[in-house]
Amino acid sequence: MESDGGTKLRYSISLVTQGKHRFYTLTMPSDVLARTCFVTSRDEDPKEGFQRVLDTNRAQQIADYIDVGFGTIPSSIVLSAQPEAEFRDIAKGKTVEFKETKRAFLVLDGQHRVYGFSLAKTTLRVPVVIYNGLSRQDETRLFIDINTKQRPVPNELLLDIKKLAEIETDQEQLLGELFDSFANENDSPLFGLMSPSTRSSGKISRVTFNAALKPLIPTFGDTTPDGIYDALRAYLRAFFDGAANRNLEFDITNPILFRAVVLLFPEVARRVKDRFAANYTVNNFRDVIAPIFATAKKTKFKNVGSSYKVLQEDLLKTLQTSFVL
Repeated sequence: MESDGGTKLRYSISLVTQGKHRFYTLTMPSDVLARTCFVTSRDEDPKEGFQRVLDTNRAQQIADYIDVGFGTIPSSIVLSAQPEAEFRDIAKGKTVEFKETKRAFLVLDGQHRVYGFSLAKTTLRVPVVIYNGLSRQDETRLFIDINTKQRPVPNELLLDIKKLAEIETDQEQLLGELFDSFANENDSPLFGLMSPSTRSSGKISRVTFNAALKPLIPTFGDTTPDGIYDALRAYLRAFFDGAANRNLEFDITNPILFRAVVLLFPEVARRVKDRFAANYTVNNFRDVIAPIFATAKKTKFKNVGSSYKVLQEDLLKTLQTSFVL
Protein backbone atom coordinates (compact mmCIF):
# COMPACT_ATOMS: atom_id res chain seq x y z
CA MET A 1 0.00 0.00 0.00
CA GLU A 2 1.07 3.63 -0.45
CA SER A 3 1.64 6.28 2.22
CA ASP A 4 3.00 9.79 1.66
CA GLY A 5 4.60 8.76 -1.60
CA GLY A 6 6.44 5.73 -0.12
CA THR A 7 5.57 2.04 -0.35
CA LYS A 8 4.97 0.34 2.98
CA LEU A 9 7.02 -2.82 3.43
CA ARG A 10 6.48 -5.55 6.02
CA TYR A 11 8.85 -8.21 7.31
CA SER A 12 8.70 -10.93 9.93
CA ILE A 13 11.04 -10.19 12.82
CA SER A 14 12.30 -11.34 16.21
CA LEU A 15 12.52 -8.88 19.08
CA VAL A 16 15.73 -9.00 21.11
CA THR A 17 16.60 -7.20 24.35
CA GLN A 18 20.24 -6.57 25.34
CA GLY A 19 20.87 -4.34 28.35
CA LYS A 20 18.86 -1.15 27.97
CA HIS A 21 18.40 -1.57 24.23
CA ARG A 22 15.87 -3.51 22.21
CA PHE A 23 16.31 -4.29 18.54
CA TYR A 24 14.71 -6.31 15.79
CA THR A 25 16.39 -9.07 13.77
CA LEU A 26 15.14 -9.94 10.29
CA THR A 27 16.24 -10.51 6.72
CA MET A 28 15.72 -8.01 3.90
CA PRO A 29 16.45 -8.04 0.16
CA SER A 30 19.77 -6.36 -0.60
CA ASP A 31 18.20 -4.04 -3.17
CA VAL A 32 15.76 -2.72 -0.54
CA LEU A 33 18.70 -1.97 1.75
CA ALA A 34 20.44 -0.16 -1.10
CA ARG A 35 17.37 2.03 -1.67
CA THR A 36 16.58 2.84 1.96
CA CYS A 37 19.93 3.29 3.74
CA PHE A 38 22.34 6.20 4.10
CA VAL A 39 25.65 6.66 5.85
CA THR A 40 25.64 9.99 7.59
CA SER A 41 22.92 12.48 8.42
CA ARG A 42 25.15 15.27 7.09
CA ASP A 43 24.75 14.09 3.50
CA GLU A 44 21.70 15.30 1.62
CA ASP A 45 21.96 12.67 -1.12
CA PRO A 46 22.35 9.11 0.25
CA LYS A 47 23.96 7.81 -2.95
CA GLU A 48 26.50 10.62 -3.08
CA GLY A 49 26.99 10.27 0.66
CA PHE A 50 28.08 6.68 0.23
CA GLN A 51 30.53 7.66 -2.48
CA ARG A 52 32.11 10.45 -0.42
CA VAL A 53 32.44 8.53 2.83
CA LEU A 54 33.32 5.02 1.67
CA ASP A 55 35.92 3.19 -0.38
CA THR A 56 34.38 2.66 -3.82
CA ASN A 57 36.90 -0.05 -4.76
CA ARG A 58 36.08 -2.08 -1.68
CA ALA A 59 32.33 -1.75 -2.34
CA GLN A 60 32.84 -2.85 -5.95
CA GLN A 61 34.74 -5.92 -4.75
CA ILE A 62 31.73 -6.81 -2.60
CA ALA A 63 29.39 -6.29 -5.57
CA ASP A 64 31.57 -8.50 -7.78
CA TYR A 65 31.68 -11.16 -5.07
CA ILE A 66 27.88 -11.19 -4.93
CA ASP A 67 27.47 -11.23 -8.72
CA VAL A 68 29.81 -14.21 -9.14
CA GLY A 69 26.95 -16.31 -7.80
CA PHE A 70 28.55 -18.21 -4.93
CA GLY A 71 29.15 -15.25 -2.63
CA THR A 72 27.68 -15.36 0.86
CA ILE A 73 27.62 -12.53 3.41
CA PRO A 74 26.06 -13.89 6.63
CA SER A 75 26.97 -11.06 9.01
CA SER A 76 24.22 -8.63 9.94
CA ILE A 77 23.86 -5.05 8.75
CA VAL A 78 23.11 -2.81 11.76
CA LEU A 79 20.63 0.02 11.17
CA SER A 80 18.87 2.77 13.07
CA ALA A 81 15.33 3.52 11.89
CA GLN A 82 14.76 7.21 11.14
CA PRO A 83 11.50 9.16 11.57
CA GLU A 84 11.08 9.16 7.77
CA ALA A 85 10.69 5.37 7.87
CA GLU A 86 7.58 5.48 10.09
CA PHE A 87 8.92 2.23 11.50
CA ARG A 88 6.50 0.33 13.75
CA ASP A 89 5.76 -3.05 15.23
CA ILE A 90 2.34 -4.16 13.96
CA ALA A 91 2.10 -7.71 15.32
CA LYS A 92 3.39 -7.77 18.90
CA GLY A 93 7.02 -8.47 18.08
CA LYS A 94 6.37 -10.65 15.04
CA THR A 95 6.09 -8.19 12.13
CA VAL A 96 7.34 -4.67 11.42
CA GLU A 97 6.27 -2.14 8.85
CA PHE A 98 8.15 0.82 7.41
CA LYS A 99 7.99 3.22 4.50
CA GLU A 100 10.38 2.66 1.61
CA THR A 101 12.20 5.97 1.45
CA LYS A 102 15.83 6.80 0.69
CA ARG A 103 16.49 8.03 4.25
CA ALA A 104 14.67 5.30 6.15
CA PHE A 105 17.72 3.85 7.92
CA LEU A 106 21.06 5.18 9.13
CA VAL A 107 23.77 2.53 8.76
CA LEU A 108 25.62 1.91 12.02
CA ASP A 109 27.63 -1.07 10.75
CA GLY A 110 28.01 -2.58 7.28
CA GLN A 111 28.38 0.59 5.23
CA HIS A 112 30.58 -0.99 2.56
CA ARG A 113 28.29 -4.01 2.24
CA VAL A 114 25.23 -1.80 1.75
CA TYR A 115 27.07 0.29 -0.84
CA GLY A 116 28.19 -2.92 -2.53
CA PHE A 117 24.56 -4.06 -2.69
CA SER A 118 23.72 -0.86 -4.59
CA LEU A 119 26.41 -1.69 -7.17
CA ALA A 120 25.56 -5.39 -7.54
CA LYS A 121 23.35 -6.76 -10.30
CA THR A 122 22.25 -9.67 -8.10
CA THR A 123 19.78 -9.49 -5.22
CA LEU A 124 20.16 -11.63 -2.12
CA ARG A 125 18.54 -11.87 1.28
CA VAL A 126 20.60 -10.19 4.01
CA PRO A 127 20.49 -10.49 7.83
CA VAL A 128 19.64 -7.14 9.41
CA VAL A 129 19.49 -5.68 12.93
CA ILE A 130 17.29 -2.60 13.33
CA TYR A 131 17.22 -0.27 16.32
CA ASN A 132 14.22 2.03 16.62
CA GLY A 133 13.74 5.24 18.56
CA LEU A 134 17.42 5.96 19.12
CA SER A 135 18.56 9.50 19.83
CA ARG A 136 21.45 10.93 17.79
CA GLN A 137 23.63 10.45 20.88
CA ASP A 138 22.58 6.78 21.10
CA GLU A 139 23.37 6.27 17.42
CA THR A 140 26.78 7.86 17.79
CA ARG A 141 27.66 5.80 20.86
CA LEU A 142 26.56 2.57 19.18
CA PHE A 143 28.57 3.43 16.08
CA ILE A 144 31.67 4.01 18.22
CA ASP A 145 31.12 0.80 20.21
CA ILE A 146 30.62 -1.31 17.10
CA ASN A 147 33.62 0.12 15.28
CA THR A 148 36.06 0.07 18.19
CA LYS A 149 35.15 -3.02 20.22
CA GLN A 150 34.88 -5.47 17.33
CA ARG A 151 38.42 -6.37 16.34
CA PRO A 152 39.09 -7.40 12.73
CA VAL A 153 40.84 -10.66 11.92
CA PRO A 154 44.63 -10.02 11.88
CA ASN A 155 46.24 -9.98 8.44
CA GLU A 156 48.70 -12.62 9.66
CA LEU A 157 45.85 -15.06 10.31
CA LEU A 158 44.13 -14.29 7.01
CA LEU A 159 47.34 -15.03 5.10
CA ASP A 160 47.81 -18.24 7.08
CA ILE A 161 44.33 -19.61 6.35
CA LYS A 162 44.08 -18.54 2.69
CA LYS A 163 45.87 -21.77 1.79
CA LEU A 164 43.14 -23.79 3.49
CA ALA A 165 40.49 -21.85 1.59
CA GLU A 166 42.39 -22.45 -1.69
CA ILE A 167 42.09 -18.79 -2.70
CA GLU A 168 45.78 -17.85 -2.78
CA THR A 169 47.18 -15.99 -5.77
CA ASP A 170 50.27 -17.49 -7.43
CA GLN A 171 52.42 -14.90 -5.64
CA GLU A 172 50.80 -15.62 -2.27
CA GLN A 173 51.31 -19.34 -2.85
CA LEU A 174 55.00 -18.85 -3.58
CA LEU A 175 55.51 -16.59 -0.56
CA GLY A 176 53.57 -19.06 1.58
CA GLU A 177 55.80 -21.95 0.51
CA LEU A 178 58.91 -19.92 1.23
CA PHE A 179 57.62 -18.82 4.64
CA ASP A 180 56.81 -22.42 5.56
CA SER A 181 60.26 -23.60 4.45
CA PHE A 182 62.04 -20.96 6.53
CA ALA A 183 59.77 -21.73 9.48
CA ASN A 184 60.04 -25.53 9.38
CA GLU A 185 63.30 -26.63 7.75
CA ASN A 186 66.02 -27.54 10.24
CA ASP A 187 68.72 -25.88 8.13
CA SER A 188 66.84 -22.57 8.06
CA PRO A 189 68.63 -19.65 9.71
CA LEU A 190 65.13 -18.42 10.69
CA PHE A 191 64.05 -21.68 12.32
CA GLY A 192 62.24 -20.83 15.55
CA LEU A 193 62.00 -17.16 14.59
CA MET A 194 58.80 -17.29 12.52
CA SER A 195 55.19 -16.71 13.60
CA PRO A 196 52.73 -17.99 10.97
CA SER A 197 49.35 -16.73 12.18
CA THR A 198 49.93 -13.96 14.72
CA ARG A 199 52.13 -10.91 15.22
CA SER A 200 54.54 -11.81 18.00
CA SER A 201 57.46 -9.91 19.53
CA GLY A 202 60.79 -11.45 18.56
CA LYS A 203 59.27 -13.32 15.61
CA ILE A 204 58.88 -12.64 11.87
CA SER A 205 55.22 -12.62 10.86
CA ARG A 206 53.82 -13.57 7.46
CA VAL A 207 52.96 -9.93 6.83
CA THR A 208 56.56 -8.80 7.44
CA PHE A 209 57.97 -11.75 5.48
CA ASN A 210 55.70 -11.15 2.48
CA ALA A 211 56.35 -7.41 2.45
CA ALA A 212 60.11 -8.07 2.43
CA LEU A 213 60.09 -10.68 -0.35
CA LYS A 214 57.47 -9.25 -2.73
CA PRO A 215 59.91 -6.80 -4.38
CA LEU A 216 62.23 -9.74 -5.08
CA ILE A 217 59.70 -11.83 -7.05
CA PRO A 218 60.86 -10.55 -10.48
CA THR A 219 64.48 -11.34 -9.52
CA PHE A 220 63.65 -15.02 -9.04
CA GLY A 221 62.29 -15.46 -12.56
CA ASP A 222 61.51 -19.14 -13.19
CA THR A 223 63.52 -20.39 -10.22
CA THR A 224 61.69 -23.10 -8.27
CA PRO A 225 60.60 -22.45 -4.67
CA ASP A 226 63.30 -24.87 -3.51
CA GLY A 227 65.91 -23.00 -5.53
CA ILE A 228 64.79 -19.66 -4.11
CA TYR A 229 64.84 -21.07 -0.58
CA ASP A 230 68.36 -22.46 -1.01
CA ALA A 231 69.73 -19.14 -2.27
CA LEU A 232 68.01 -17.03 0.39
CA ARG A 233 68.93 -19.51 3.12
CA ALA A 234 72.62 -19.30 2.16
CA TYR A 235 72.45 -15.52 1.95
CA LEU A 236 70.83 -15.09 5.36
CA ARG A 237 73.20 -17.62 6.93
CA ALA A 238 76.11 -15.56 5.60
CA PHE A 239 74.64 -12.46 7.25
CA PHE A 240 74.20 -14.29 10.55
CA ASP A 241 77.79 -15.53 10.41
CA GLY A 242 79.16 -12.09 9.50
CA ALA A 243 77.45 -10.47 12.47
CA ALA A 244 78.45 -13.27 14.85
CA ASN A 245 82.12 -13.08 13.81
CA ARG A 246 82.16 -9.39 14.76
CA ASN A 247 80.05 -9.90 17.91
CA LEU A 248 77.46 -7.49 16.55
CA GLU A 249 73.95 -7.29 17.96
CA PHE A 250 71.98 -8.66 15.04
CA ASP A 251 68.24 -9.16 15.56
CA ILE A 252 66.89 -10.35 12.21
CA THR A 253 63.32 -10.35 13.62
CA ASN A 254 63.38 -6.55 13.69
CA PRO A 255 61.09 -5.74 10.71
CA ILE A 256 63.28 -2.81 9.58
CA LEU A 257 66.45 -4.89 9.62
CA PHE A 258 64.82 -7.93 8.03
CA ARG A 259 63.33 -5.96 5.15
CA ALA A 260 66.59 -4.06 4.56
CA VAL A 261 68.69 -7.23 4.49
CA VAL A 262 66.25 -9.02 2.17
CA LEU A 263 66.00 -6.00 -0.14
CA LEU A 264 69.79 -6.06 -0.50
CA PHE A 265 69.69 -9.67 -1.77
CA PRO A 266 69.40 -8.99 -5.54
CA GLU A 267 72.55 -6.82 -5.57
CA VAL A 268 74.52 -9.33 -3.51
CA ALA A 269 73.24 -12.26 -5.63
CA ARG A 270 74.28 -10.39 -8.81
CA ARG A 271 77.81 -10.08 -7.47
CA VAL A 272 77.89 -13.76 -6.52
CA LYS A 273 76.72 -14.62 -10.02
CA ASP A 274 79.45 -12.50 -11.63
CA ARG A 275 82.23 -13.58 -9.29
CA PHE A 276 81.36 -17.23 -8.66
CA ALA A 277 79.37 -18.26 -11.74
CA ALA A 278 76.01 -18.26 -9.93
CA ASN A 279 77.21 -20.70 -7.27
CA TYR A 280 75.03 -19.43 -4.42
CA THR A 281 76.76 -20.93 -1.39
CA VAL A 282 77.13 -19.58 2.12
CA ASN A 283 80.86 -19.06 1.59
CA ASN A 284 80.36 -17.14 -1.64
CA PHE A 285 77.70 -14.89 -0.12
CA ARG A 286 79.94 -14.41 2.91
CA ASP A 287 82.80 -13.31 0.65
CA VAL A 288 80.63 -10.73 -1.15
CA ILE A 289 79.10 -9.18 1.97
CA ALA A 290 82.34 -9.22 4.00
CA PRO A 291 82.89 -5.44 3.48
CA ILE A 292 79.61 -4.74 5.29
CA PHE A 293 81.04 -6.21 8.48
CA ALA A 294 84.68 -5.19 7.99
CA THR A 295 84.25 -1.76 9.58
CA ALA A 296 80.84 -2.17 11.18
CA LYS A 297 80.38 -0.58 14.58
CA LYS A 298 78.76 -2.43 17.47
CA THR A 299 75.56 -0.46 17.01
CA LYS A 300 75.39 -0.95 13.23
CA PHE A 301 72.49 -3.40 13.39
CA LYS A 302 71.06 -2.32 16.71
CA ASN A 303 70.03 1.25 15.98
CA VAL A 304 68.49 0.58 12.57
CA GLY A 305 66.22 3.61 12.46
CA SER A 306 62.68 3.67 11.11
CA SER A 307 63.25 3.20 7.36
CA TYR A 308 64.28 -0.12 5.84
CA LYS A 309 65.07 1.64 2.55
CA VAL A 310 67.52 4.03 4.20
CA LEU A 311 69.22 1.11 5.95
CA GLN A 312 69.36 -0.93 2.72
CA GLU A 313 70.90 2.03 0.88
CA ASP A 314 73.48 2.38 3.64
CA LEU A 315 74.42 -1.32 3.34
CA LEU A 316 74.56 -1.04 -0.44
CA LYS A 317 76.83 2.01 -0.22
CA THR A 318 79.25 -0.05 1.89
CA LEU A 319 79.38 -2.70 -0.83
CA GLN A 320 79.88 -0.15 -3.60
CA THR A 321 82.69 1.77 -1.86
CA SER A 322 84.55 -1.46 -1.17
CA PHE A 323 85.11 -2.20 -4.87
CA VAL A 324 88.71 -2.21 -6.14
CA LEU A 325 89.99 -2.93 -9.68
